Amino acid sequence: MGNKGKITPQKIMGSMVCLIGGVALVAFALILDFTKSGASYRGALLLIGMVALLAGIYFYPTLKHHRTMVYIVFLFPLLFAFAVTVVIPLVLGIGYSFTDWNGIRLTKNVGFANYISMFKQPQFLWSTVLTFLFVVLNMILVNVVAFLLALLCTSKLKGQGFFRAAYFIPNLIGGIVLGYIWQFIFSEVLTKFTSALFDSHYSILSSTGTAFMGIIVVYIWQYAGYIMLIYITGLNTIPGDVIEASAIDGAKPVQQLFLVKIPMIAPTITICTFLTLTNAFKMFDVNLALTNGTGSVKNFMGQYLTKGTQMLALNIYDTAVINNNYAVGEAKAVFFFIILAVVSIIQVNMSNRKEVEL
Repeated sequence: MGNKGKITPQKIMGSMVCLIGGVALVAFALILDFTKSGASYRGALLLIGMVALLAGIYFYPTLKHHRTMVYIVFLFPLLFAFAVTVVIPLVLGIGYSFTDWNGIRLTKNVGFANYISMFKQPQFLWSTVLTFLFVVLNMILVNVVAFLLALLCTSKLKGQGFFRAAYFIPNLIGGIVLGYIWQFIFSEVLTKFTSALFDSHYSILSSTGTAFMGIIVVYIWQYAGYIMLIYITGLNTIPGDVIEASAIDGAKPVQQLFLVKIPMIAPTITICTFLTLTNAFKMFDVNLALTNGTGSVKNFMGQYLTKGTQMLALNIYDTAVINNNYAVGEAKAVFFFIILAVVSIIQVNMSNRKEVEL
């Protein structure tokens, strides 16, 4: 066997050189990036430094912890990407929300001024209320429609594969494209029927209330097929002998549904309600393409609003990008994150307790 598995000073020295060199190159590349110098080669230095750092970890001759280091090496790309795209922007965004950041640079710390400013905006408060209403309605309607479709697609109906694919296809269409398609349907197609039947060229997108209901219809049409597939998976996991035993005991189909099937797919219901909740909160593309938030609200907090169908995500986008007010936009985004996190935790805990009761 020779010295193949032994820890030698040469192995330790080689790995330490890689580790120290990698850390030094990464730090130097980040300093160059911060000072806006060395633009032509700082990316190469960062890449070389990361490779050297990983090589030093991988070849470090520690027999006891070598497997752990190998795990770290293979997990590092995923963790690094998650940190760069999620963790670091979140931390920086929270910091920027307390400054006068304009998207490029900041000059001073303004404390809670951005948060105070956003809560004084009637449009932001209206968007928040409208978003909560949208979430509640969609969390109920999407799950009910999806569950009914799942029952249909798990029955003895012929052509189940066709129906499953047909109901799921709308989820494959991008939200922007979907919004424009339904905008055409609401404004150009359905108005032909209203003109013929009621002699009125009326589009549901012309008023705030009906336009909001139109957004709900489009969202259900897009998302119910995806949730349906999850419910189908849950229904297919119910043992057949349990259904047969309930039928022998005299349980009717409705009783089987509420006393057997629904309690046995409680974990599936938890997953579906969580997904529906989080996605409804983050709904942006359909809102942008279908109405762009337009719609009049005559009197909200004593003001006339022109963005009556604007959800919270679209309001944040308009504040930061359209109005070029990035600091207040970051404050709204932080507030949005806190709301989403708190509501999600409460929903999951309530669903888990319900599962235990069932």
